Amino acid sequence: MTARPRPRSRTRPRLRPRPKTGTGTGTGSRLRPPLPAPRPPHQQPLTALVQGAVQRVRDVDRRHPSAWDLLLTGFFVVAALVDAGGGWRNIARNTDVPQWLVVTMSLGFTVPLLWRRTHPVRVLVAMAPVILVSGWTGAMLQAGLIVHVVVFNVALRLPPKTLWWAAALVTVPNLLAAIRYPSGSWDQQIVPSLWTFALVSLLGIVVRTRQEYTASLVERAHRLEIERDQQARLAAAAERTRIAREMHDIIGHNLSVITGLADGGAYAAAKSPERAAEALGAIATTSRQALTELRRLLDVLRDEPPGTAADRSPQPALTDLDRLLDGVRAAGLPVRLTTHGTPEALPAGRQLTVYRVVQEALTNTLKHAGPTATATVDLTYGDGITVTVTDTGHGEPGTGHGRGLTGMRERAALYNGTLDAGPLPQPPGGWRVHLHLPKDSSP
Repeated sequence: MTARPRPRSRTRPRLRPRPKTGTGTGTGSRLRPPLPAPRPPHQQPLTALVQGAVQRVRDVDRRHPSAWDLLLTGFFVVAALVDAGGGWRNIARNTDVPQWLVVTMSLGFTVPLLWRRTHPVRVLVAMAPVILVSGWTGAMLQAGLIVHVVVFNVALRLPPKTLWWAAALVTVPNLLAAIRYPSGSWDQQIVPSLWTFALVSLLGIVVRTRQEYTASLVERAHRLEIERDQQARLAAAAERTRIAREMHDIIGHNLSVITGLADGGAYAAAKSPERAAEALGAIATTSRQALTELRRLLDVLRDEPPGTAADRSPQPALTDLDRLLDGVRAAGLPVRLTTHGTPEALPAGRQLTVYRVVQEALTNTLKHAGPTATATVDLTYGDGITVTVTDTGHGEPGTGHGRGLTGMRERAALYNGTLDAGPLPQPPGGWRVHLHLPKDSSP
């Protein structure tokens, strides 16, 4: 007789997750660029307009630096050539300078601006002879003020000590021009250029400081986002581990009890129907208990709508050990519980750890120790709490591929405890699980 093939279930199409707004805090969420900050309510419209224009200019400069350099250099070249057409004579100290020399000096002041950001010192060195010729001939071209654009870039991009060289390259030609064509006091000829140089240098330092501060804030925010996502992933992984451990303990123990009861009921069904009925009743009770504990555990995984009354029953504690042992005895494993010392009030987490370790140890005994095995649970209060579970079976619980022993050790490690598990020497043999949880040292 051939078995009927199982019907193939339809595979539902996998829905793509809805994109999250913001940066996302869940596990595996991908960072998205932050939304632009809203305008503060006290900000004036004109201020917002100016800031928006400045931001757009910065964006263009960031995306197309070469085009912006060409545009700015072209503007200054045109303005200098227009001034060389005759406007320079209005402030010149010597109007007999040849026109070709004026045009050459105008180009010497403006064309090097194309490299002001990449090589500001070299541009300043290239302009220094032009400044010297302009002052020596008495032309005093207005294009000479363009040198302060280079000074600003020096202060913005190079160490502050470079400004001393820049001050010498700018001031010495003006000093020679003042000696050759004196017009008024030294204060009127030298001090204004020094003040202009100092203000432009200070402006470059301020802009540089603000850029570095903004960059540090952006880097810090980026690191905080990475740390936040890492913490979320670690918390999710820890929660998954905890849930897996709880599900293993709940389902593994109760299924082992149900299996033992079902085997006993099947054996007794032919000779003692009353014992079979008792076994079925115990199976039903154990199944309900397993469903209740599993439902309580899974409540944390779903979002409850407001107003729903969730199951608020507490987690198992030491007071529930008697009920646990009754269920194990009903499954066919004789268990004896002995208590030493004066019972102490323990935190709920430590009580749950002791309960789960006893549950897992007895579950392994049910599965591996054999039908003639017995078990003993020794509970000792003193320097913390110590639990020893031994059986007289001949199986090897440690040879399985489950997470039982690993889960017990993880639970013990949460409270700085120790757990040892292994076979007892022959004879008589058996298996021993020893748990010790020290006293809670936290205040």
